[in-house]
Amino acid sequence: MTFLSRRTVLAGGGLLLGAACTRRFATPDQAGTLPIPRLLDARDHGQRIGLRAQEGETTFFPGRRSATMGYNGSYLGPTLRVHRGDDVTVTVSNNLSADTTVHWHGLLVPGELDGSPHQTISPGETWRPTLPIRQPAATLFYHSHAHGRTAEQVYAGLAGLLFVTDEEEQGLGLPSDYGVDDLPILIQDRQFVDGRLVLPAGMMVALDGRRGNVILVNGAYNPRADVPRSLVRLRLVNGSNARTYDLSFSDGRAFYWIGTEGGLLEKSVELQSLTLASGQRAEILVDFSDGKPVSLVSAPDQSTLRMHGMGMMHRHEASENNAGDETVLTFSPRLASSKRGSTTLPLLLASRAVPDPATVVARRRLVLNMRLGGMMDSDEEPLTINHRRFDIDRIDEEVELGAVEIWKVSGQKMAHPFHIHGVHFDVLRRDGEEPDLLDQGPRDTIVVDEPVELLIRFDQPASKAPFLFHCHILEHEDEGMMGQFSVT
Repeated sequence: MTFLSRRTVLAGGGLLLGAACTRRFATPDQAGTLPIPRLLDARDHGQRIGLRAQEGETTFFPGRRSATMGYNGSYLGPTLRVHRGDDVTVTVSNNLSADTTVHWHGLLVPGELDGSPHQTISPGETWRPTLPIRQPAATLFYHSHAHGRTAEQVYAGLAGLLFVTDEEEQGLGLPSDYGVDDLPILIQDRQFVDGRLVLPAGMMVALDGRRGNVILVNGAYNPRADVPRSLVRLRLVNGSNARTYDLSFSDGRAFYWIGTEGGLLEKSVELQSLTLASGQRAEILVDFSDGKPVSLVSAPDQSTLRMHGMGMMHRHEASENNAGDETVLTFSPRLASSKRGSTTLPLLLASRAVPDPATVVARRRLVLNMRLGGMMDSDEEPLTINHRRFDIDRIDEEVELGAVEIWKVSGQKMAHPFHIHGVHFDVLRRDGEEPDLLDQGPRDTIVVDEPVELLIRFDQPASKAPFLFHCHILEHEDEGMMGQFSVT
């Protein structure tokens, strides 16, 4: 599958046609209703879920069809819901013309079930992992992790949400009516030219990641969500290739942060803004009982690549001529509160045992290296970890099953979202000091600008196939800023 390049579109090139599947989304002049992905609850389907990676077409703007990819559709995929304690078999069929995988981002399963490049699905083939669900309730993320093609395939639409639920969460009285007061919010930026989706390319894309001039939510531009006049739960997922969002509400209202990538916090945190880097998730509660329309907005893309030694700085603006916040999603509290609707915030959310730092058996150091000269010099690798480019046949670190370790991770030239497969971790220190407010809770993806120290317990085996660690700017991982570790 190919995309229209920016040069082709501007030159008036022809439209690329894929499968006959076409969906119409909101337009710039008339915001449509927020699309809600179909919910597939494993218990409703005999603990079996089917996913089909396929090519298709999506009409994001009127009369402008774009070649896209999706799971069980033309763009993005259904929301999957699984229950703690269950074993769920997922049948993944590859109807693409290229290799692909499905990585369960944040799911704690053994390495051979992780969906990394070690579980590649060739065109026409099917993968059938049985996933043991043994972790607390959380909002997760599934997406392609194809070797060298992750950025392109996720950009094209191979992504979706995955919820884990359990009895403890269900007993809290949190909003849980899917699509009504419990909303999946998958945020992506994409580049459009003349209404068509294009795939940016070039040296700056390799360095800074693909960034777009349009923000999509669940595949729609500028959508409107009709919500109850009560507390509403938003499950926010940053599905962008590279962009970080600084999210707030247009009227400055406060909201309550209740969950991270690894699950619910012990107590809610009142905030007025929240930052999400690529791959990060957050659950928040917003009170719409006043009935006033309001928008979720993001500050303009402030990503800065610090070109040390080159006498220049690259600053990316997500939208042309944009001097203020960008609207992500508008809320219209026009629905009557359901019987389960509530404006009462639970005092306590979830308890969890944090590993004792006194039990640490090893310390490791990882540096996310950027050599800008390597973009022009073929003898120098531009994107590495500890000066080593990813090699799928090399194990970079060996860890003992059940061990507690501290990993100190630092970056170069820019802030990197750092993701580790197969674990949740806690942030011990940031730049030698106490962690930031937004560092708290169980994490699987963390922003590394200054050095961070991560406390990790390795409870999942990875002997048949290793786990990965990498920058979650998807272009960076494809270009080599990735390593792997065994757990035996």
